[in-house]
Amino acid sequence: MCGRYTLTVTWEELLMRYLIDPDSVSPFHIPRYNIAPSQQVTAIIHDGTRRRIGQLQWGLVPSWAKDASMAGKMINARSETLENKPAYKIPFYRKRCLIPADGFYEWQKNEHGKQPFRIRLRDGGIFSMAGLYDTWVTPDGQKRSTCTVITTEPNALMAPIHNRMPAILRKEDEALWLRREDASAAGDAQAMLQALRELLRPYPACEMQAEPVSTAVNSVRNDTEACIQSIADA
Repeated sequence: MCGRYTLTVTWEELLMRYLIDPDSVSPFHIPRYNIAPSQQVTAIIHDGTRRRIGQLQWGLVPSWAKDASMAGKMINARSETLENKPAYKIPFYRKRCLIPADGFYEWQKNEHGKQPFRIRLRDGGIFSMAGLYDTWVTPDGQKRSTCTVITTEPNALMAPIHNRMPAILRKEDEALWLRREDASAAGDAQAMLQALRELLRPYPACEMQAEPVSTAVNSVRNDTEACIQSIADA
């Protein structure tokens, strides 16, 4: 699964990376070192005309849900079963998003308990986790926009640490993932759906690295640079 991640870059770096017009949105992001479920997270969608950046609550609540109780169980969606799950099928067809990160955490079991690792790209850059989003209307009429991170099988780097990893998209594939139209109703629906499925594969292990980090990350109350401190550096 993917239950914690980092986005330590600046607002300006985010806008530049995703080609967002700085005049189209008010700043809201600050560097984050321990992003956790139920929190508001940065996401990118396409409105049919341009890319938009905003915040979604991590933990998907489907539009048809009677209440928000399922959100805590829907922080991740398995890529292999997206089209078999009612909560994920429609968002997969027409409500896909990018969830920017520059690292994610996973815990490896050992004889002493669990050791947290921070996994990132070798170049240290921003990457996009494939996400789905939906909008639920609360009983009192308020709209709540929520999201989930898609996971896939681990690559060779991740396999000794955990049996799942987030589905990370290559930069050149982000435009396809963000295509606004309903993939199931497109003129080339079967081809488009197959192309989307093929994006949800393990990211190449040779382009990633994993570092053991401080157990400070174990507590969601900690959101400082101490969370990404490499044990080797310490």
